[in-house]
Amino acid sequence: MARPFPTDTDRRTMLKGVGVAALAALTSTGGRAAVAAVPTWVSTTKDAPWRMMTVPTPTPGIPGLTSAGELPDVFLNPSAPLQTISGFGAAFSELSWDALSQAAPAQREQALDLLFRRGAGLNLSLCRTPIGASDFARDWYSYNETPDDFAMKRFSIARDRTGLLPLIKAAQARRPDLKIWASPWSPPTWMKTNRHYAQAPARPGQPANGLRPDQIVREGKDGFIQEDRYFKAYARYFRSYVEAYGKAGVPISVVMPQNEFNSAQPFPSCCWTPEGLGRFLPHLGQEMDAVGTSVFLGTLERPNPELITRAIATPEAARVVKGLGVQWAGKGALAELHQHHAGLPIWATEQECGDGKNDWRYARYAWNLMRTYFDQGAEAYMYWNIALPKNPISTWGWRQNSLFTVDPATGVITTNHEFHILRHASGFVEPGARRITTMSVNGYENLLAFRNADGGLVLIIQNDLSEPTSMRIALGARTLAITLPADSLNTISIPAGQA
Repeated sequence: MARPFPTDTDRRTMLKGVGVAALAALTSTGGRAAVAAVPTWVSTTKDAPWRMMTVPTPTPGIPGLTSAGELPDVFLNPSAPLQTISGFGAAFSELSWDALSQAAPAQREQALDLLFRRGAGLNLSLCRTPIGASDFARDWYSYNETPDDFAMKRFSIARDRTGLLPLIKAAQARRPDLKIWASPWSPPTWMKTNRHYAQAPARPGQPANGLRPDQIVREGKDGFIQEDRYFKAYARYFRSYVEAYGKAGVPISVVMPQNEFNSAQPFPSCCWTPEGLGRFLPHLGQEMDAVGTSVFLGTLERPNPELITRAIATPEAARVVKGLGVQWAGKGALAELHQHHAGLPIWATEQECGDGKNDWRYARYAWNLMRTYFDQGAEAYMYWNIALPKNPISTWGWRQNSLFTVDPATGVITTNHEFHILRHASGFVEPGARRITTMSVNGYENLLAFRNADGGLVLIIQNDLSEPTSMRIALGARTLAITLPADSLNTISIPAGQA
Protein backbone atom coordinates (compact mmCIF):
# COMPACT_ATOMS: atom_id res chain seq x y z
CA MET A 1 0.00 0.00 0.00
CA ALA A 2 1.44 3.36 -1.02
CA ARG A 3 1.94 5.96 1.70
CA PRO A 4 1.01 9.67 1.26
CA PHE A 5 4.00 11.91 1.79
CA PRO A 6 3.72 14.05 4.96
CA THR A 7 3.50 17.77 5.28
CA ASP A 8 5.37 19.60 8.05
CA THR A 9 2.23 19.58 10.20
CA ASP A 10 1.76 15.81 10.15
CA ARG A 11 5.43 14.74 10.41
CA ARG A 12 4.88 13.72 14.03
CA THR A 13 2.09 11.39 12.91
CA MET A 14 4.38 9.79 10.33
CA LEU A 15 7.08 9.20 12.95
CA LYS A 16 4.71 7.88 15.59
CA GLY A 17 5.12 4.21 14.65
CA VAL A 18 8.88 4.60 14.20
CA GLY A 19 9.66 6.06 17.60
CA VAL A 20 9.52 9.83 17.85
CA ALA A 21 12.56 10.18 20.12
CA ALA A 22 14.85 8.05 17.95
CA LEU A 23 13.78 9.70 14.71
CA ALA A 24 13.94 13.19 16.19
CA ALA A 25 17.52 12.53 17.32
CA LEU A 26 18.38 11.09 13.94
CA THR A 27 17.04 13.98 11.90
CA SER A 28 18.28 16.73 14.22
CA THR A 29 21.87 15.53 14.33
CA GLY A 30 22.03 14.47 10.70
CA GLY A 31 23.34 10.90 10.87
CA ARG A 32 22.71 7.32 11.81
CA ALA A 33 25.34 7.68 14.55
CA ALA A 34 22.72 9.57 16.54
CA VAL A 35 20.93 6.31 17.28
CA ALA A 36 24.05 4.16 17.44
CA ALA A 37 24.26 4.17 21.25
CA VAL A 38 21.64 1.42 21.45
CA PRO A 39 20.69 -1.47 19.14
CA THR A 40 17.80 -0.69 16.81
CA TRP A 41 15.37 -2.90 14.90
CA VAL A 42 13.18 -1.59 12.09
CA SER A 43 10.56 -3.76 10.39
CA THR A 44 8.55 -3.18 7.21
CA THR A 45 5.46 -5.05 6.07
CA LYS A 46 2.99 -4.30 3.31
CA ASP A 47 0.69 -2.36 5.62
CA ALA A 48 3.14 -1.15 8.29
CA PRO A 49 6.36 0.36 6.90
CA TRP A 50 9.32 1.36 9.02
CA ARG A 51 8.05 0.20 12.40
CA MET A 52 10.47 0.38 15.35
CA MET A 53 10.71 -2.89 17.26
CA THR A 54 12.26 -3.70 20.62
CA VAL A 55 15.64 -5.43 20.38
CA PRO A 56 15.85 -8.20 23.01
CA THR A 57 18.92 -8.35 25.20
CA PRO A 58 21.31 -10.98 23.81
CA THR A 59 21.80 -13.95 26.10
CA PRO A 60 25.27 -15.30 26.97
CA GLY A 61 26.30 -18.78 25.96
CA ILE A 62 29.16 -21.03 24.95
CA PRO A 63 30.61 -19.81 21.64
CA GLY A 64 28.66 -21.54 18.91
CA LEU A 65 25.81 -22.55 21.22
CA THR A 66 22.89 -20.79 22.87
CA SER A 67 22.60 -20.68 26.66
CA ALA A 68 20.35 -23.75 26.35
CA GLY A 69 23.04 -25.65 24.48
CA GLU A 70 21.30 -25.36 21.09
CA LEU A 71 22.81 -24.26 17.80
CA PRO A 72 21.78 -20.75 16.67
CA ASP A 73 20.03 -20.42 13.32
CA VAL A 74 22.50 -17.88 11.91
CA PHE A 75 26.16 -17.20 12.68
CA LEU A 76 27.81 -13.87 11.85
CA ASN A 77 31.53 -13.85 11.24
CA PRO A 78 32.82 -10.25 11.22
CA SER A 79 36.40 -11.56 11.15
CA ALA A 80 35.84 -12.74 7.56
CA PRO A 81 35.02 -9.50 5.68
CA LEU A 82 34.00 -9.62 2.03
CA GLN A 83 33.60 -6.75 -0.45
CA THR A 84 33.79 -3.08 0.51
CA ILE A 85 30.59 -1.15 -0.19
CA SER A 86 30.96 1.94 -2.38
CA GLY A 87 27.43 3.21 -1.83
CA PHE A 88 23.76 3.22 -2.80
CA GLY A 89 22.06 5.45 -5.31
CA ALA A 90 19.38 6.12 -7.89
CA ALA A 91 19.24 7.65 -11.37
CA PHE A 92 18.71 11.27 -12.31
CA SER A 93 16.36 11.92 -15.24
CA GLU A 94 14.37 14.74 -16.76
CA LEU A 95 11.06 13.00 -16.04
CA SER A 96 11.97 12.60 -12.36
CA TRP A 97 12.69 16.33 -12.10
CA ASP A 98 9.49 17.16 -13.98
CA ALA A 99 7.49 15.01 -11.55
CA LEU A 100 9.08 16.59 -8.49
CA SER A 101 8.51 20.05 -9.99
CA GLN A 102 4.77 19.35 -9.97
CA ALA A 103 4.79 18.66 -6.22
CA ALA A 104 3.96 21.15 -3.51
CA PRO A 105 7.25 22.97 -2.75
CA ALA A 106 7.39 21.89 0.91
CA GLN A 107 6.80 18.27 -0.01
CA ARG A 108 9.41 18.40 -2.77
CA GLU A 109 11.99 19.70 -0.30
CA GLN A 110 11.12 16.93 2.16
CA ALA A 111 11.38 14.29 -0.57
CA LEU A 112 14.82 15.57 -1.57
CA ASP A 113 15.87 15.51 2.09
CA LEU A 114 14.74 11.90 2.41
CA LEU A 115 16.72 10.97 -0.67
CA PHE A 116 20.01 12.72 -0.02
CA ARG A 117 20.36 14.34 3.40
CA ARG A 118 22.50 12.18 5.69
CA GLY A 119 20.49 10.48 8.41
CA ALA A 120 17.11 11.58 7.03
CA GLY A 121 16.20 8.58 4.88
CA LEU A 122 17.97 6.79 2.04
CA ASN A 123 21.43 8.38 2.46
CA LEU A 124 22.05 8.11 -1.30
CA SER A 125 25.75 8.63 -1.96
CA LEU A 126 26.50 7.30 -5.48
CA CYS A 127 24.09 8.25 -8.26
CA ARG A 128 23.79 7.80 -11.99
CA THR A 129 23.06 10.41 -14.65
CA PRO A 130 22.67 10.01 -18.42
CA ILE A 131 25.00 11.51 -21.01
CA GLY A 132 22.32 13.02 -23.23
CA ALA A 133 18.87 11.48 -23.51
CA SER A 134 17.90 8.36 -21.58
CA ASP A 135 14.61 6.53 -22.05
CA PHE A 136 13.25 8.81 -19.29
CA ALA A 137 14.18 12.05 -21.06
CA ARG A 138 11.43 14.35 -22.32
CA ASP A 139 12.51 13.51 -25.88
CA TRP A 140 15.61 12.64 -27.86
CA TYR A 141 18.64 14.93 -27.73
CA SER A 142 22.43 14.75 -27.66
CA TYR A 143 24.99 17.43 -26.88
CA ASN A 144 26.13 17.74 -30.48
CA GLU A 145 23.87 16.92 -33.42
CA THR A 146 26.03 18.87 -35.88
CA PRO A 147 27.16 16.32 -38.52
CA ASP A 148 30.91 15.81 -38.85
CA ASP A 149 31.79 18.14 -35.96
CA PHE A 150 34.73 15.92 -35.05
CA ALA A 151 36.38 18.72 -33.04
CA MET A 152 33.24 19.15 -30.85
CA LYS A 153 33.06 22.89 -31.58
CA ARG A 154 29.25 22.86 -31.28
CA PHE A 155 29.11 20.77 -28.10
CA SER A 156 26.66 22.12 -25.50
CA ILE A 157 24.98 20.92 -22.29
CA ALA A 158 22.45 23.79 -22.39
CA ARG A 159 19.53 21.33 -22.44
CA ASP A 160 20.60 19.83 -19.11
CA ARG A 161 20.25 23.17 -17.33
CA THR A 162 16.46 22.77 -17.47
CA GLY A 163 16.14 19.23 -16.12
CA LEU A 164 19.12 17.15 -15.06
CA LEU A 165 21.32 19.80 -13.49
CA PRO A 166 18.61 21.32 -11.24
CA LEU A 167 17.94 17.86 -9.77
CA ILE A 168 21.64 17.09 -9.36
CA LYS A 169 22.31 20.46 -7.73
CA ALA A 170 19.42 19.91 -5.31
CA ALA A 171 20.98 16.57 -4.39
CA GLN A 172 24.46 18.10 -3.95
CA ALA A 173 23.07 20.78 -1.67
CA ARG A 174 22.01 18.03 0.70
CA ARG A 175 24.92 15.66 0.11
CA PRO A 176 28.04 17.64 -0.87
CA ASP A 177 30.13 14.47 -1.09
CA LEU A 178 27.69 12.82 -3.52
CA LYS A 179 29.55 10.86 -6.20
CA ILE A 180 28.09 10.83 -9.70
CA TRP A 181 28.76 8.54 -12.63
CA ALA A 182 27.41 8.77 -16.17
CA SER A 183 26.70 6.74 -19.30
CA PRO A 184 25.06 7.46 -22.67
CA TRP A 185 22.03 5.69 -24.09
CA SER A 186 23.00 6.77 -27.60
CA PRO A 187 25.86 8.65 -29.25
CA PRO A 188 25.00 11.62 -31.48
CA THR A 189 23.06 10.28 -34.45
CA TRP A 190 25.71 11.27 -37.00
CA MET A 191 28.17 8.86 -35.36
CA LYS A 192 25.84 5.88 -35.84
CA THR A 193 25.50 3.53 -38.79
CA ASN A 194 21.75 4.17 -39.06
CA ARG A 195 21.81 7.93 -38.31
CA HIS A 196 18.96 7.50 -35.81
CA TYR A 197 18.76 7.59 -32.00
CA ALA A 198 16.92 4.23 -31.86
CA GLN A 199 17.92 0.78 -33.00
CA ALA A 200 14.49 -0.89 -33.14
CA PRO A 201 11.01 0.23 -34.27
CA ALA A 202 8.33 1.05 -31.73
CA ARG A 203 6.28 -1.87 -30.51
CA PRO A 204 2.47 -1.99 -30.75
CA GLY A 205 0.92 0.57 -28.42
CA GLN A 206 4.09 2.65 -28.17
CA PRO A 207 4.72 6.05 -29.74
CA ALA A 208 6.26 5.85 -33.21
CA ASN A 209 9.93 6.75 -33.39
CA GLY A 210 10.25 7.17 -37.17
CA LEU A 211 12.80 4.38 -37.62
CA ARG A 212 12.70 2.91 -41.14
CA PRO A 213 13.13 -0.85 -41.73
CA ASP A 214 16.54 -0.24 -43.31
CA GLN A 215 17.69 1.58 -40.13
CA ILE A 216 17.12 -1.36 -37.76
CA VAL A 217 20.31 -2.48 -36.01
CA ARG A 218 20.21 -5.89 -34.38
CA GLU A 219 22.06 -7.28 -31.36
CA GLY A 220 25.50 -8.54 -32.27
CA LYS A 221 26.11 -5.70 -34.75
CA ASP A 222 27.93 -2.43 -34.18
CA GLY A 223 25.56 0.53 -34.31
CA PHE A 224 28.52 2.90 -33.95
CA ILE A 225 30.66 3.67 -37.02
CA GLN A 226 33.87 1.68 -36.57
CA GLU A 227 36.40 4.26 -37.72
CA ASP A 228 39.18 5.92 -35.73
CA ARG A 229 38.01 9.45 -36.50
CA TYR A 230 34.60 8.62 -35.01
CA PHE A 231 36.13 6.88 -31.99
CA LYS A 232 38.33 9.92 -31.35
CA ALA A 233 35.43 12.33 -31.79
CA TYR A 234 33.22 10.33 -29.43
CA ALA A 235 36.00 10.24 -26.82
CA ARG A 236 36.23 14.04 -27.17
CA TYR A 237 32.45 14.14 -26.68
CA PHE A 238 32.85 12.33 -23.34
CA ARG A 239 35.67 14.68 -22.32
CA SER A 240 33.65 17.75 -23.32
CA TYR A 241 30.80 16.43 -21.17
CA VAL A 242 33.00 15.83 -18.11
CA GLU A 243 34.62 19.26 -18.48
CA ALA A 244 31.28 21.05 -18.95
CA TYR A 245 29.74 19.32 -15.95
CA GLY A 246 32.84 20.11 -13.91
CA LYS A 247 32.46 23.80 -14.76
CA ALA A 248 28.83 23.52 -13.64
CA GLY A 249 30.04 22.25 -10.26
CA VAL A 250 29.22 18.58 -10.90
CA PRO A 251 32.33 16.38 -10.96
CA ILE A 252 31.86 13.09 -12.81
CA SER A 253 33.87 10.35 -11.10
CA VAL A 254 33.16 7.46 -13.49
CA VAL A 255 31.84 6.99 -17.02
CA MET A 256 30.63 3.83 -18.73
CA PRO A 257 30.74 3.75 -22.55
CA GLN A 258 27.19 2.51 -23.23
CA ASN A 259 23.96 1.66 -21.45
CA GLU A 260 22.97 -1.95 -22.30
CA PHE A 261 25.30 -2.36 -25.25
CA ASN A 262 23.52 -5.50 -26.52
CA SER A 263 20.00 -4.07 -26.61
CA ALA A 264 18.34 -2.71 -29.73
CA GLN A 265 15.56 -0.51 -28.35
CA PRO A 266 12.89 1.84 -29.77
CA PHE A 267 14.18 4.54 -27.42
CA PRO A 268 17.73 5.98 -27.37
CA SER A 269 20.11 3.03 -27.66
CA CYS A 270 23.17 1.77 -29.48
CA CYS A 271 24.33 -1.80 -29.98
CA TRP A 272 28.03 -2.54 -29.75
CA THR A 273 29.86 -5.78 -30.24
CA PRO A 274 32.37 -6.50 -27.47
CA GLU A 275 35.13 -6.09 -30.05
CA GLY A 276 33.69 -2.72 -31.09
CA LEU A 277 33.78 -1.56 -27.49
CA GLY A 278 37.32 -2.88 -27.23
CA ARG A 279 38.35 -0.69 -30.15
CA PHE A 280 36.76 2.38 -28.58
CA LEU A 281 38.03 1.92 -25.01
CA PRO A 282 41.65 3.06 -25.58
CA HIS A 283 40.41 6.32 -27.12
CA LEU A 284 37.97 6.86 -24.24
CA GLY A 285 40.65 6.04 -21.67
CA GLN A 286 43.08 8.56 -23.11
CA GLU A 287 40.55 11.40 -22.83
CA MET A 288 39.29 10.35 -19.40
CA ASP A 289 42.83 10.13 -18.05
CA ALA A 290 43.26 13.76 -19.03
CA VAL A 291 40.32 14.84 -16.83
CA GLY A 292 40.81 12.38 -13.96
CA THR A 293 37.67 10.31 -14.58
CA SER A 294 37.65 6.52 -14.35
CA VAL A 295 36.19 4.19 -16.97
CA PHE A 296 34.02 1.23 -15.99
CA LEU A 297 32.82 -1.25 -18.61
CA GLY A 298 29.05 -1.42 -18.66
CA THR A 299 26.27 -1.68 -18.52
CA LEU A 300 26.09 -5.44 -19.11
CA GLU A 301 22.51 -6.68 -19.46
CA ARG A 302 23.10 -10.23 -20.69
CA PRO A 303 23.98 -13.27 -18.52
CA ASN A 304 27.14 -13.83 -20.55
CA PRO A 305 30.49 -12.97 -18.92
CA GLU A 306 32.27 -13.60 -22.23
CA LEU A 307 30.91 -10.29 -23.49
CA ILE A 308 33.14 -8.56 -20.94
CA THR A 309 36.10 -10.86 -21.53
CA ARG A 310 35.96 -10.22 -25.28
CA ALA A 311 35.71 -6.45 -24.84
CA ILE A 312 38.91 -6.30 -22.76
CA ALA A 313 40.78 -9.00 -24.66
CA THR A 314 43.51 -6.61 -25.76
CA PRO A 315 45.98 -5.06 -23.31
CA GLU A 316 45.11 -1.62 -24.67
CA ALA A 317 41.43 -2.05 -23.72
CA ALA A 318 42.02 -3.94 -20.48
CA ARG A 319 44.26 -1.27 -18.96
CA VAL A 320 41.48 1.33 -19.36
CA VAL A 321 38.77 -0.51 -17.44
CA LYS A 322 38.68 0.09 -13.67
CA GLY A 323 35.36 -1.61 -12.87
CA LEU A 324 32.24 -3.28 -14.27
CA GLY A 325 28.59 -2.25 -14.42
CA VAL A 326 25.85 -4.92 -14.45
CA GLN A 327 22.06 -4.73 -14.64
CA TRP A 328 18.94 -6.74 -15.55
CA ALA A 329 19.81 -10.22 -16.91
CA GLY A 330 23.49 -9.38 -16.48
CA LYS A 331 23.06 -10.54 -12.89
CA GLY A 332 23.34 -14.07 -14.29
CA ALA A 333 26.99 -13.33 -15.09
CA LEU A 334 27.90 -11.98 -11.65
CA ALA A 335 29.46 -15.11 -10.19
CA GLU A 336 31.82 -15.63 -13.13
CA LEU A 337 32.65 -11.94 -13.44
CA HIS A 338 33.51 -11.82 -9.74
CA GLN A 339 35.69 -14.92 -10.10
CA HIS A 340 37.48 -14.14 -13.36
CA HIS A 341 37.82 -10.37 -12.95
CA ALA A 342 38.47 -10.27 -9.23
CA GLY A 343 40.47 -7.05 -9.42
CA LEU A 344 37.55 -5.08 -10.84
CA PRO A 345 34.76 -3.73 -8.60
CA ILE A 346 31.23 -4.58 -9.76
CA TRP A 347 28.34 -2.15 -9.49
CA ALA A 348 24.64 -2.96 -9.79
CA THR A 349 23.89 -0.08 -12.13
CA GLU A 350 20.09 -0.23 -12.40
CA GLN A 351 17.43 -2.02 -10.39
CA GLU A 352 14.87 -3.64 -12.67
CA CYS A 353 12.14 -1.07 -13.09
CA GLY A 354 8.83 -2.90 -12.53
CA ASP A 355 5.53 -2.23 -14.27
CA GLY A 356 4.32 1.02 -12.73
CA LYS A 357 2.10 -0.66 -10.13
CA ASN A 358 4.54 -0.01 -7.26
CA ASP A 359 3.03 -2.95 -5.41
CA TRP A 360 4.29 -5.11 -2.53
CA ARG A 361 4.83 -8.05 -4.87
CA TYR A 362 7.53 -6.14 -6.72
CA ALA A 363 8.97 -4.71 -3.51
CA ARG A 364 9.63 -8.26 -2.33
CA TYR A 365 11.31 -8.97 -5.66
CA ALA A 366 13.40 -5.81 -5.25
CA TRP A 367 14.81 -7.16 -1.98
CA ASN A 368 15.75 -10.42 -3.71
CA LEU A 369 17.52 -8.46 -6.45
CA MET A 370 19.54 -6.48 -3.93
CA ARG A 371 20.47 -9.63 -2.01
CA THR A 372 21.51 -11.39 -5.23
CA TYR A 373 23.85 -8.59 -6.26
CA PHE A 374 25.55 -8.29 -2.88
CA ASP A 375 25.75 -12.07 -2.45
CA GLN A 376 27.58 -12.22 -5.79
CA GLY A 377 30.12 -9.53 -4.92
CA ALA A 378 28.59 -6.22 -6.03
CA GLU A 379 30.02 -3.19 -4.24
CA ALA A 380 27.30 -0.66 -5.09
CA TYR A 381 23.58 -0.76 -5.77
CA MET A 382 21.59 1.74 -7.83
CA TYR A 383 17.83 2.15 -7.97
CA TRP A 384 16.28 3.51 -11.18
CA ASN A 385 13.48 6.16 -11.15
CA ILE A 386 13.51 8.65 -8.29
CA ALA A 387 10.02 10.05 -8.90
CA LEU A 388 7.27 9.71 -11.51
CA PRO A 389 3.72 11.03 -11.86
CA LYS A 390 0.62 8.97 -11.07
CA ASN A 391 0.62 7.74 -14.66
CA PRO A 392 4.23 6.51 -14.60
CA ILE A 393 4.89 6.15 -18.30
CA SER A 394 8.02 7.13 -20.19
CA THR A 395 8.26 9.23 -23.35
CA TRP A 396 8.59 6.00 -25.31
CA GLY A 397 5.66 4.21 -23.69
CA TRP A 398 7.11 2.24 -20.77
CA ARG A 399 5.34 2.03 -17.39
CA GLN A 400 7.81 1.80 -14.51
CA ASN A 401 8.09 1.95 -10.72
CA SER A 402 9.68 4.74 -8.69
CA LEU A 403 10.65 5.65 -5.15
CA PHE A 404 8.08 8.47 -5.07
CA THR A 405 4.83 9.06 -6.94
CA VAL A 406 3.65 12.64 -7.51
CA ASP A 407 0.00 13.53 -8.09
CA PRO A 408 0.14 16.52 -10.48
CA ALA A 409 -3.45 17.50 -9.62
CA THR A 410 -2.81 17.91 -5.89
CA GLY A 411 0.96 18.22 -5.60
CA VAL A 412 0.97 15.35 -3.08
CA ILE A 413 3.97 13.00 -3.02
CA THR A 414 3.48 9.34 -2.15
CA THR A 415 6.26 7.17 -0.75
CA ASN A 416 6.24 3.78 -2.46
CA HIS A 417 7.14 0.38 -1.01
CA GLU A 418 10.51 0.23 -2.75
CA PHE A 419 11.62 3.39 -0.95
CA HIS A 420 11.40 1.48 2.34
CA ILE A 421 13.02 -1.66 0.87
CA LEU A 422 16.04 0.33 -0.29
CA ARG A 423 16.18 2.26 2.98
CA HIS A 424 16.53 -0.97 4.97
CA ALA A 425 20.01 -1.22 3.43
CA SER A 426 21.04 2.28 2.37
CA GLY A 427 19.81 3.92 5.56
CA PHE A 428 22.19 1.85 7.68
CA VAL A 429 25.05 0.60 5.49
CA GLU A 430 27.55 3.41 4.98
CA PRO A 431 30.08 3.76 2.15
CA GLY A 432 33.21 1.95 3.28
CA ALA A 433 31.27 -0.80 5.08
CA ARG A 434 32.29 -4.41 4.53
CA ARG A 435 29.86 -7.19 3.84
CA ILE A 436 30.52 -9.99 6.33
CA THR A 437 30.19 -13.74 6.14
CA THR A 438 27.06 -15.41 7.46
CA MET A 439 26.38 -19.09 7.94
CA SER A 440 23.15 -20.93 8.66
CA VAL A 441 22.89 -24.49 9.95
CA ASN A 442 19.30 -24.82 8.74
CA GLY A 443 19.55 -23.26 5.27
CA TYR A 444 18.31 -19.82 6.27
CA GLU A 445 20.11 -17.53 3.84
CA ASN A 446 17.55 -14.80 3.25
CA LEU A 447 19.72 -12.12 4.79
CA LEU A 448 22.69 -9.79 4.36
CA ALA A 449 25.15 -8.61 7.00
CA PHE A 450 27.60 -5.69 7.01
CA ARG A 451 30.09 -4.07 9.36
CA ASN A 452 30.35 -0.30 9.06
CA ALA A 453 33.70 1.45 9.34
CA ASP A 454 32.78 2.52 12.89
CA GLY A 455 32.52 -1.15 13.91
CA GLY A 456 28.73 -1.37 14.06
CA LEU A 457 26.92 -4.39 12.63
CA VAL A 458 23.93 -4.22 10.26
CA LEU A 459 21.81 -7.31 9.68
CA ILE A 460 19.02 -7.23 7.05
CA ILE A 461 16.62 -10.20 7.15
CA GLN A 462 13.50 -11.05 5.20
CA ASN A 463 10.77 -13.30 6.55
CA ASP A 464 9.00 -14.36 3.36
CA LEU A 465 6.53 -16.61 5.19
CA SER A 466 2.92 -15.67 5.89
CA GLU A 467 3.44 -16.23 9.61
CA PRO A 468 5.87 -14.91 12.24
CA THR A 469 9.22 -16.68 12.30
CA SER A 470 11.53 -17.06 15.29
CA MET A 471 15.28 -17.20 14.82
CA ARG A 472 18.45 -17.09 16.90
CA ILE A 473 21.46 -15.10 15.74
CA ALA A 474 24.92 -15.84 17.12
CA LEU A 475 26.91 -12.71 18.01
CA GLY A 476 30.17 -14.21 19.20
CA ALA A 477 29.46 -15.70 22.63
CA ARG A 478 25.97 -14.18 22.80
CA THR A 479 22.72 -15.06 21.06
CA LEU A 480 20.03 -12.68 19.91
CA ALA A 481 16.59 -14.33 19.80
CA ILE A 482 13.97 -12.51 17.73
CA THR A 483 10.60 -13.19 16.13
CA LEU A 484 10.23 -11.64 12.68
CA PRO A 485 6.77 -10.40 11.71
CA ALA A 486 5.02 -12.25 8.89
CA ASP A 487 6.02 -11.21 5.35
CA SER A 488 8.48 -8.58 6.55
CA LEU A 489 11.85 -7.03 5.85
CA ASN A 490 13.88 -6.20 8.94
CA THR A 491 17.08 -4.32 9.75
CA ILE A 492 18.86 -4.80 13.06
CA SER A 493 21.67 -2.34 13.74
CA ILE A 494 24.05 -3.09 16.61
CA PRO A 495 26.49 -0.33 17.55
CA ALA A 496 30.22 -0.77 17.86
CA GLY A 497 31.27 -2.28 21.17
CA GLN A 498 28.01 -4.23 21.49
CA ALA A 499 28.33 -6.40 18.39
